[in-house]
Parts: sequence; structure tokens; C-alpha cells
Amino acid sequence: MKFTQKVLVAGLSLLTINSFAQDLNGNHEHNYIVTGKDLFTSTQSLHSEMQLDVIKVEKDLVIAKTKRMEERAEISHLAHEEHKRCGGYFAFQTKEEALKFVKESQENMKGQQDYSSLVADYTLNQEDLVRDTISKAQESSIRGVIEKMSSFHNRYYKSETGVQSQQWLKDHWTSLTAHRNDISVEFFNHSGFPQPSVIATIKGKSDDIIVIGGHADSIAGWWGRTNAHAPGADDNASGTATVTEVLKVLAQSGYQPEKTIKFMAYAAEEVGLLGSKDIAQTHKREGKSVVGVMQLDMTNFNNSNDDITIITDYTNEAQNNFLGSLIDTYLPELTWGRDTCGYACSDHASWTAQGFPASTPFETRKREMNGRIHTSRDTLDYMGGTADHALKFAKLALSFVIELDR
Repeated sequence: MKFTQKVLVAGLSLLTINSFAQDLNGNHEHNYIVTGKDLFTSTQSLHSEMQLDVIKVEKDLVIAKTKRMEERAEISHLAHEEHKRCGGYFAFQTKEEALKFVKESQENMKGQQDYSSLVADYTLNQEDLVRDTISKAQESSIRGVIEKMSSFHNRYYKSETGVQSQQWLKDHWTSLTAHRNDISVEFFNHSGFPQPSVIATIKGKSDDIIVIGGHADSIAGWWGRTNAHAPGADDNASGTATVTEVLKVLAQSGYQPEKTIKFMAYAAEEVGLLGSKDIAQTHKREGKSVVGVMQLDMTNFNNSNDDITIITDYTNEAQNNFLGSLIDTYLPELTWGRDTCGYACSDHASWTAQGFPASTPFETRKREMNGRIHTSRDTLDYMGGTADHALKFAKLALSFVIELDR
């Protein structure tokens, strides 16, 4: 059975929705997506047409099949231009995977606030240690990593330079931690595309896990070209460099954690959160105890009255309040506010979907975000040539780790 329905898509397209379409056999692309219904409403003018096979509408989610990479690119373009967010959808190879993901993620997110209260203590009691540690974070080393990562032609998940950039990052993290036998750095390899994620682990006394992560891939244009110039200085060399600084400071200060701390540079965020989805699902499947996740996606473009914006949707409210307390206590010179992001706007959504408490402090309010991301003009020069703004997020992440660890 098949029927067609016309709906408006926010500022971009007239979608012809064909429900109950038959699957195409032998397709190894991630053509099934889960996205938000907010992408399906608008008062804007229409100027193109897309074909989507809608499988199911579930509360605020739409499960659909795309037929071409261009359609997923248009959804990403829509999420960025009209909804001021990155990502925009989860991607899957099969319909069964997408349906299972939605069912499990809704079950996992039920009672997540209760889970965070059971596994985490948000009391602040490490003031001397936090103040001493955050004083060691340096703008120059964050800037250096942004410069190096944005020097690759692109960091696209299917490109040779996308693999090379991850190899450089793995080598850099290894060199920063070589003096510590309790720290390991390794690739997390994914099926279906060549770019690996990079994970550094500081082994703690317990198996409870704190995650500090951000995606390392970049994209320009919306058609997934492997030869496009995509420096991605803000999106997301800045976040990756901030994660790197947190790892560097903790490793070089001799910090010995109680919990196990993992630092992650995710592959393939720009094409459906593929890397983080794989990693978060693995942690859930293996029964890991993840007590807190911080996502750092874009940290160096300063364009809002508030220094730090805490995203409130698809994140954990208790942990978000914890971040606010950390800023007020340890970074009182900074201002902060709250904003919404939209479904699957970055890798925090992968962890939230698995029931783990996740937060994502962002560089601006969404309507004031960097308009040059996903272009060849996303450079450090456009952000003033320094990493001053990203340094604020490194200090926040350090205070998050130390207070949550104890």
C-alpha cells in the first residue's frame, strides 16, 4: 500500500512523502534517518522538491528513507540555515536499525533524570584543586591544535585527509600522554566508512566513566564531496582542540582520577552522528556505567552577550544545572544562559538516546551562531585569530571532570 501527502518543510522544500515504500536491496549507504518533526513545518517560501519515504511518525520524531546523498545534504542544509543547528539527523543502514533505535532511545530516556541522580554527585567540594588545575589551561596550545586540524584540506569521513587528520590527532594525544602508563590512546573503528574515532582513556580506580568529547570531522558544501575544502576551524577543530587541552592539562598535572575518564574525537558527525552513535550504543550494550558526558561542538566563535550557552533539549537537566553551578563558582567573570538546539544537533544526542546524562555547552545562542561553518571560510582568522573563547570551555570542562570525579 502506498500513499502520497504534501507537507511544508521549514524554509526549504516541498516534500512528497511516500509511506510504506519498499526497501532497496544491497544498499550499504546510511539512507534511513531519524529526525525531528520541527523540520517539517514552516511559513517560508518553497523553492525545491525532495522525495522522502516516511516509515513512521513517532511523537516528535520522523523516521524516513532518503534515496540520494543530496537529500540528506538538503536536510543538513535546512537544519543549519533555518534551524541554526548542525547535524540534524541520525543515520542508519536499514529500516530495522532505525525503528529499533527509536524504540530503545525512548525507553532509555525515560527516567534519565533519576539515573543521573543515582550515579552522579553534583556537590562542589574540590575548590582548591579545580582552581589550581584550570589555571594551567593555555590559549596557545588550543590555538595550535585548531591551526593544525584546519590545515587539512578537509576532515570528511570518507576522504583520505579525514583519515590522516585522525591519525595526526591520535599521535598528538599519544605524545601528550606518553609519560603516563595509566593512559591509553586508540582508534575506534567503524564499519562502512574509513574514518576512525579517537579515544584516550585515563584509567581510574572505578569503572564509572566520564566522557569529554567532540566530533573531529568537517564538511563543506552539502553534497559530501571528498575533495571539498573544509577547514572546519570552528566546526569542529575548536571543540576537538578544547578536548585536547583538557586531556593535556590532566595528564601533565599528574591528576589521578577516581573514575575512568574518556576523551573522544568522533568520526562522521556531519553525516548523521555515525561515530558517536556507534560508540554510545557500544557502551550501552556492554553495560558501561557512564555517569556524565560533555559534548564540545564549536567553542571559539564569540557572538553572543553570554559567554556560554547551555543547550537544554536532548540533554540532562540535573547535569545542566551542575554546569551552571560550575560557571558561577569557578568562572564568575563569565555570563551564561540557556537555549534549545533541536533534535540530533550534535553528538550529545547519541548519549542521551542511550539513557546517559549528557550536556553540551555552546559558543553562542543558536540564532547567533557562526554563519561560515560548512564552508571553506570556516577559519581561525574569522574568529579573531585566537582561541580565547575556547579557553573558557576548556576551564569549564576541567571543572566538570574534577568535581564529577570526586
